[in-house]
Amino acid sequence: MNTDELFHQHFGADDEAFSLRSPGRVNLIGEHIDYNDGFVLPIAVPLEVHLKVRPRADRRVELYAAEFDERLSFSLDNLRHQNTWIDYVQGVARELAGASVPLHGFEGVVTSGVPVASGLSSSAAIEVAAALAFTHLAQQPMAAVDIAKLCQKAENNFVGVNCGIMDQMAVAACRADHALLLDCRDFSTRQVPFRLKNHALIVTDSAAPRTLAGSAYNERRAQCEAGLAYLQTKLPHIVSLRDVTPAELTEHGTGLDPVVRKRVQHVVDEIARTIYACEELEKENLAVFGQCMNASHESLAQLYEVSSPELDWLTDWARQQPGVLGSRLTGAGFGGCTVTLIENSGVDAFLAGLPPAYKAALNRDARCWVCTAVDGAQVL
Repeated sequence: MNTDELFHQHFGADDEAFSLRSPGRVNLIGEHIDYNDGFVLPIAVPLEVHLKVRPRADRRVELYAAEFDERLSFSLDNLRHQNTWIDYVQGVARELAGASVPLHGFEGVVTSGVPVASGLSSSAAIEVAAALAFTHLAQQPMAAVDIAKLCQKAENNFVGVNCGIMDQMAVAACRADHALLLDCRDFSTRQVPFRLKNHALIVTDSAAPRTLAGSAYNERRAQCEAGLAYLQTKLPHIVSLRDVTPAELTEHGTGLDPVVRKRVQHVVDEIARTIYACEELEKENLAVFGQCMNASHESLAQLYEVSSPELDWLTDWARQQPGVLGSRLTGAGFGGCTVTLIENSGVDAFLAGLPPAYKAALNRDARCWVCTAVDGAQVL
């Protein structure tokens, strides 16, 4: 059943109801550098959360999530953790209340085409959709960057996930046919044309559990902080690893713990690589952009060590296929998805060949989507 049919089934007539769409995202390049004040380059993809809601006369929020076949609710006057998907909505409500936005109760249906736990930001998609629903009912629209910041705070403070800003910003602020160059230091953005005429972008879900992603993410952040603290004794002017040049790291990095040095090397290189890749993308030089994607994956696998056998297999296989310009993991790693840039002529063979080859090699069922860059979240 679609969202409208589910709404009728669970809540009856849809008088006064309105709908929202909120996309997932993939990051084209710039991984694990958002929390080091770096640059990221995500696009919003047409795998989307859809929300249809109707205002209520009381201060309750009640939602049916089709993906979990679960109907949950909470009071806007008594926000408390339920340790389930509705906490993302509650966290947004708390942050909006703190920002003096008047909150109104609503009821409705959530359907999602964003695979959960795949690294495509299903959590950010529901957060931004909830923020738009609340602000629409309050008749207090907010700028995309403000919605993104608020949703990040909701995930940090209420859900308890120490995420960066990229996911929420991509979901809220991306534009169709563009990638979003986001400066994670000052949250400034630039829309970079990403119109694929003769090429396509294939997102592949490895179907590998991301069991290490959370603990390793926190460990990598701590290692970056340790590297920064040491380098600040040599380079007092630096505020973050964003300020360290490759030449400075070569000169001053010898005293770093060897593992920390590898982590810092990835960050410094990836920041420079992202800027270079963006410059080449603006020239429509997709061949060089694809080479940057490949180099990014190798750095994530060897220096940052956040890849996995599944992600390495998928990117290695992809690069051997006709028409592929580049392939890399996207997201936190240890599972989740890869993203592959390929000529249109090679897409059908890629889609036909990958699932059986992956199944034979690793006994997992991969899913692939051909994705374009779509608009960020909106009230329809």
